Amino acid sequence: MAHDDARTLDSDERRFTNGGGGESLGLDDEGLRALRTAVAAWRIGPVAEAERKVRPRLQKFTTWSGLEVLDVATPVDKRIHYKADLGLPGEYPFTRGVQPTMYRGKLWTMRMFAGFGTPEQTNQRFKYLLAEGQTGLSTAFDFPTLMGYDSDSPRSLGEVGMCGVAVDTLRDMEVLFDGIPLDKVTTSMTINGPAVVLLAFYIALADKRGIPRDKIGGTVQNDCLKEFIAQHAWVVGPRPAMRIVTDMIEFCAREVPRWNTVSISGYHIREAGATAAQELAFTIADGLAYVESGIARGLDVDDFAPRLSFFFDVHNDFFEEIAKFRAARRMWARFMRERYGARKAESLKLRTHAQTAGVSLTAQQPYNNVVRVALQALAAVLGGTQSLHTNSLDETYALPTEESVTIALRTQQIIAEESGVANTIDPLGGSYHVEWMTDKLEAEALDYIRRIDEMGGMVAAVEKGYPQREIAASAYRFQREIEDEQRVVVGVNKYVASEEKNIPLLRIDEAVQRTQCENLAKVKANRDASAVREALAAVREAARGTSNLMPPIIAAAKAYCTEQEICDVLREVMGTHSDPAEF
Repeated sequence: MAHDDARTLDSDERRFTNGGGGESLGLDDEGLRALRTAVAAWRIGPVAEAERKVRPRLQKFTTWSGLEVLDVATPVDKRIHYKADLGLPGEYPFTRGVQPTMYRGKLWTMRMFAGFGTPEQTNQRFKYLLAEGQTGLSTAFDFPTLMGYDSDSPRSLGEVGMCGVAVDTLRDMEVLFDGIPLDKVTTSMTINGPAVVLLAFYIALADKRGIPRDKIGGTVQNDCLKEFIAQHAWVVGPRPAMRIVTDMIEFCAREVPRWNTVSISGYHIREAGATAAQELAFTIADGLAYVESGIARGLDVDDFAPRLSFFFDVHNDFFEEIAKFRAARRMWARFMRERYGARKAESLKLRTHAQTAGVSLTAQQPYNNVVRVALQALAAVLGGTQSLHTNSLDETYALPTEESVTIALRTQQIIAEESGVANTIDPLGGSYHVEWMTDKLEAEALDYIRRIDEMGGMVAAVEKGYPQREIAASAYRFQREIEDEQRVVVGVNKYVASEEKNIPLLRIDEAVQRTQCENLAKVKANRDASAVREALAAVREAARGTSNLMPPIIAAAKAYCTEQEICDVLREVMGTHSDPAEF
């Protein structure tokens, strides 16, 4: 009522309130001193009195990464310099988003990770998801494919098609994308060590269909550094791997301009046990290493940086995850402008895919995972992602069923269509708590990057085992917190069910390996053996020299050389790699 609005202010309130006088809200130096005094009085007065009546639930409140959280954030904790720290959406430093209109113009791409069994089976799943409203494809490959081995290799026994789709030759790529218009649907391929081969298969497929290379769009993960840090699926060692990645960056900048040549991935770093700040730091540091490698090759940063993309995990701590995305955009923009002199706005923009945290899913009470995924997905959207995969409730047991993946996709669609959060841009921008946490994560991440710079960059740091040790220590601390019940995981160490219910699971028939090997044998029997030998010899010559590897590998793909045949040439010439003894 009117008399409430016209109430009399005491002297302290008058000193740090001006009734709506703009961004500063009257908080000049004198006002901040008054606010600091008022907050201190509030803590020893009303807060202390409340805590005598009801003790705090925890001795210390922290994020899932261990960052101690303020009871309440005020301008004393975060005084916002609007232009330098936030800016407007689509403008430097892009804290508030990389596009001027964000989701008011176009929703994030709903890109559900899919792949299992044979290429025929995954093709059916792709078409199902597109029919259900998915807007981009994301391909999961089986473990032999991820490691650069064919389905008929002794190393592949029992693994073919089990954790993703098996792809051995261009024939498999033809089947995988049968009936899918490559010039109308963007495709993401989650593969790293043999990424150069899978991208060559995809480009060869487009060439065979008569689709110009500048019309196909998508992403290949191709982040060799995070493999040595976290996921451990590689073909050659760190320095030769960097050469291959740089060849791909150079080739695609010239020939396939709509392709994101590296998806710099914090996801697997976080899944290995990193904190949010470590994920942020090591991911950005990996990105800086790729930029430096491109510049060392003689490329102009503005010719290739716009096609570098990112891939972040979205874990349980709601505000920490939102702040992480905002800090990442600001850090990348500043590094690209200040360290590398990038001029194009597109070079400064950190565009990212996000995936809800697989490591947060529990086998106990699996339907709880639906709730976890929904909250994580909401955090990704409020954080400003450009693309999102939502995990399915059954992924701790097996690859998702059609029903569970539909629920995961519907989760995104409900957030987009029913929640209202996509109607405004960066709705949490200016929140003292969110801005304070953004600053804290950025400061911690920058400290890690400073140490990496002192070691000589990320490749040298990886060779020294530095990020690996930091992540291992964080993973150990977190697991101890769960075991000591300092950290609650619902259904695991609290609210445990007396009896677990069974859920439907997708089971991959072991006949998949037999079918895949039979199809591979047919390809080998029908191809031109002399063309295969010549193509592999050209790959070997390029690997021994300095010429770009992409053209001869594309030619090898068109000759129906297998993935392993090409990777074996790279291993033979460039050598293999093992983890340091400490791991």
